[in-house]
Amino acid sequence: GKDIVQFAKAVEISHSNIDKKVCTGTHGDKETQQSSAAGFADEAQATKVAQCSGFATDKSATLSLSKFVEGVKIGEKNWPTGRVYDTAAKDARKNSNAKAVAKDLVALNSDEKTIVA
Repeated sequence: GKDIVQFAKAVEISHSNIDKKVCTGTHGDKETQQSSAAGFADEAQATKVAQCSGFATDKSATLSLSKFVEGVKIGEKNWPTGRVYDTAAKDARKNSNAKAVAKDLVALNSDEKTIVA
């Protein structure tokens, strides 16, 4: 978890446009109870996710990789597996956060991939 924290800080400082393209999507693990989730938290709730890209709608206008790392407490927990909320918080699929971050990074264009590499 510590490495992804350092990576997120570097991306936030040097390339905020790329920061907004990671962990703000809809492909990550989520439950139907989280259909209105609008932010990150260190524990999954109906209105907050502890999962990269676990939103019902795109959140790139308001959230980012750096906000994910900070809000979900990646340096302390929730890495590589996130948490989702149904009637209570529970573990998402194994390695869900790591897989969601990787999927978002792979989706970057060629120039952006070169920058973050």
